[in-house]
Amino acid sequence: MRGTHTKGENPSADRHGDGPPSVDLARSVAAYTARFAPDGSFRPPSRTDRETIADGVGLLLDGHREQAEQRLAEVDFALRTVVDSSTGRRFAEVYDRVDQGPAPRGWGRVLVDLEHPVRWSVQVPHPVADQDTELLGVRVLRGAPGGLLVIAGAHRKSGEGNAADVAHRRDTVFHAICAELVRRHVPGVQLHGFAEKSAPRYDVIASTGAGEDGLTAGRRLADALGDRDFAVCRAWTRSCPLAGRDNVQGRAAADAGVPFLHVEFAPGPRTNDGQAARAAEALSFVTRAWAGSALAG
Repeated sequence: MRGTHTKGENPSADRHGDGPPSVDLARSVAAYTARFAPDGSFRPPSRTDRETIADGVGLLLDGHREQAEQRLAEVDFALRTVVDSSTGRRFAEVYDRVDQGPAPRGWGRVLVDLEHPVRWSVQVPHPVADQDTELLGVRVLRGAPGGLLVIAGAHRKSGEGNAADVAHRRDTVFHAICAELVRRHVPGVQLHGFAEKSAPRYDVIASTGAGEDGLTAGRRLADALGDRDFAVCRAWTRSCPLAGRDNVQGRAAADAGVPFLHVEFAPGPRTNDGQAARAAEALSFVTRAWAGSALAG
């Protein structure tokens, strides 16, 4: 994988004071998504907006922090370093300054591990709408080195039509960032949630989306989930509902031959603390394998 390391980072070099602020990433993400609602604010980004933010994230991954900040500032995005109070690890947070105003654009947020080369991503396209997938995403990010978490910036029903349903549109900031990761051959796992009545026999529906490049990872995940007493529908061996074949990030990954997992969770593994911890632990079997050499970092 090329261009996915954050070189030159110095934990004492935060330019906003004595050092990066300590934050609980879970609380921070919960506060960010607390205002998401079906009738919330969403402004479709232009192509220039999407490309500029994806370029900024790419510059950060290449270790060019100042250039990343300059590029992101062109569209009122910013970058800061935070220390996760739960793990003690440093992350870069890419955020929209407009989110602090009365009419957020809904373009999303990114957290990037600064202490290891980025080797994998966890993607949350439907925060709040798929209850607590955003918090499960934080658990996954914490579970292995070398991760990047991308969270959509609005409820999927915000805006006009399906404009904010980022799992089914290519003209979003979320997709532009995921496409940049695919270009770098960074594998990803995308988290979703389903109502119990949609698949009452299962706790988890695991799929490789539109392709089969994630099959090894999918089998590893399904086995780890099964070992933790979750009932798993394996979409590569049987017909499962909600398998995400039309997911646009999955299609982009399949076209490039990049491993991708589309994982649907029943309410329990998302909202019950003990079950969520077990689900994240199972997901770490995949992300730690993807991290590879980052584990030694």
